[in-house]
Amino acid sequence: MRRITRIAAVGVMSAALALSVTACGDSSSSSGSGSDSKDKKTALAYDIGGRGDQSFNDAAYAGLAKAEKDLGVKGTEAEPSDGESDADKVQRLTSLARAGNNPVIGVGFAYAPAIKKVAPKFPKVTFGIIDDASVTGPNIANIVFNEEQGSYLAGVAAAKVTKTKTVGFIGGVETPLIKKFEAGFTQGVKDTNSAVKVIPQYLTQPPNFDGFSKPDLGKAAAQGQLDKGADVVYSAAGLAGSGAIEAVSKAGKWNIGVDSDQYNQKGLAAYKESILTSVTKDVEDSVFNLIKSVVDGKPETGEIRYGLDKDGVGLAMSNPKFTAMTDVIAAVDKAKKEIIDGKITVKTAP
Repeated sequence: MRRITRIAAVGVMSAALALSVTACGDSSSSSGSGSDSKDKKTALAYDIGGRGDQSFNDAAYAGLAKAEKDLGVKGTEAEPSDGESDADKVQRLTSLARAGNNPVIGVGFAYAPAIKKVAPKFPKVTFGIIDDASVTGPNIANIVFNEEQGSYLAGVAAAKVTKTKTVGFIGGVETPLIKKFEAGFTQGVKDTNSAVKVIPQYLTQPPNFDGFSKPDLGKAAAQGQLDKGADVVYSAAGLAGSGAIEAVSKAGKWNIGVDSDQYNQKGLAAYKESILTSVTKDVEDSVFNLIKSVVDGKPETGEIRYGLDKDGVGLAMSNPKFTAMTDVIAAVDKAKKEIIDGKITVKTAP
């Protein structure tokens, strides 16, 4: 697998980036056609924080790695740069498409403006975008999730395990997407025990996206919530969430992770016993499925939604301390069934 470093991804280095990516293959193959899967190339353009965030980007990488192993495709990874513009993303996606990668997948809603510009120029290339359905086109696959549903289950669990009757929510950046996490979590808490207080906090406001990339911000926010009595903290903050997990773990309280099963993330091994569960999004399989659809000659396009009904979102059950809480698990299972059956409608905004 070829990985483009953060430095190579900076806009002022676009020419070098183009050469680096094109080295993977002839740019004339931008249609993605080939005699078999070994001729196929695919690329991930990472979101803020990049690979190694122990969360969202790492889940996407797992899907790419699975495609390399199971499908024999060649993968390229492109890292973001701090404070980059939409023009930088346009250059990155353009270079990846010219290099013959198909599909080209933008990991995160921040790629929407770039995909809107680039996708029409490469009609034979499938462009995937995770967490955005606003940009559409005949060669665009919009991979979206019902984050609010998984977050509702996390709220049920938090309300059942809290002893202080105070729980916290940390959102990386206050965007409509992250507010879905807050909305579902708060509703799940309140539906389970209306006496439990939820403390919501966002690390940054757009256009400042440091709230997804700087662990110190998450650490400080978590400490503030602990000081207010929170004994369960749910962080939806990408790499910044790792700082929150550290602070909560050192205080001997419960974390709820996000996107990946953070109990099993190697980079968080020192804090795993504090990670009660994680709200998972099946980003791994969504990336793999899109790549496979292109390899099979039947590329996915349009909105591809993953919810509780398809196990596209859910709660991780890796921590044995969590699975041993039979009353909590029973409440979570009941809520899951009621959401799938339509008896509970989860809000998408606080």
